[in-house]
Amino acid sequence: MQAAQLVGVRDLRVVDLPSPPDPGPGEAQVRVLAVGVCGSDRHQYLEGAIGDAPARFPQILGHEPVGLVLHAGPGVSGLEPGMPAALEPAIYCGRCEFCLTGHHNVCKNIRFLSNPGEPGFFREFVNLPAENVLPLPPSLSPAIATLYEPLAVALNAMKLAAIRPGESAAVFGAGPIGLLTIAMARLSGATRIYAVDRVPARLELARLMGADCVIDFSAARPDQAILADTSKGGVDVAFEAAGSQESLNQCLRVTRAAGRVLMIGIPAEVTVALEFHEMRRKELALLNVRRQNHNAHMAIRLLAESRFPAGEIVTHTLPLAAVDSAFRLLENYEDGVGKAVITVPD
Repeated sequence: MQAAQLVGVRDLRVVDLPSPPDPGPGEAQVRVLAVGVCGSDRHQYLEGAIGDAPARFPQILGHEPVGLVLHAGPGVSGLEPGMPAALEPAIYCGRCEFCLTGHHNVCKNIRFLSNPGEPGFFREFVNLPAENVLPLPPSLSPAIATLYEPLAVALNAMKLAAIRPGESAAVFGAGPIGLLTIAMARLSGATRIYAVDRVPARLELARLMGADCVIDFSAARPDQAILADTSKGGVDVAFEAAGSQESLNQCLRVTRAAGRVLMIGIPAEVTVALEFHEMRRKELALLNVRRQNHNAHMAIRLLAESRFPAGEIVTHTLPLAAVDSAFRLLENYEDGVGKAVITVPD
């Protein structure tokens, strides 16, 4: 089978690898159709690491996949050949204290496909536990369906943020995760949403997702603009979705006393300097969002019901053979790129 391997920093190559064997008991074999490129994939490509976790070359990236069921292994029911499916990249143990208390996303024994040593989905075929193969409605296109995974992360953020109707929100970073966070904040009842980014095309997408006010970080001080526009000393909740120390500290500044700040983005730095006293004086709650926590089924439903204009986020689709071009496009956010999706030809 063909697969795209990251063999070094900024060095992605399409190679031939052995196809997986027949699926074992409790497994299904799937042909990958499309995979969204995540910001964490971009980190691996540009920096050879995600924060303090180095890549292990060669490495197969990609963890926002959809595919078609080829066949199921012994003991599997409900998965038929030709069935479209979202493919859950996290394989949980189901036995540790975190799994048993509903915190599967921090499972002690998690295998996350695309992490070092765990091949991801930039490849033609994969065997997965049957519970990781989530049937999709046939009406949902593969490219849009790949959004289920980042949308599930945004839904996890909403659960932690506990937005109440009438509250205000700020989202720093209008990449795909930020855009989906804006859309979910709107559906959760936020009545005034600020979006901050440096890329004009992404700010336009933020408006489409429901942002009331967009701020170009390169042309204005977001904290000054937001604080001047709010009536209670800041927003109720701020989401950091850029992975930037600067934007995280901006979040601390624009959030009202006793408000909530959620860190969704992944900084490139190992150590991040916080404006601690800003956070302390206002008694802010700082929460980290770790992937998704069984939010995938709701994400699929929201996409299938067209509850927001998800199709606007997917701006570029490229074949597996051009995967390096997709990453170069994302390196500097060129050509108005929102979400880039890699398609895997038959």
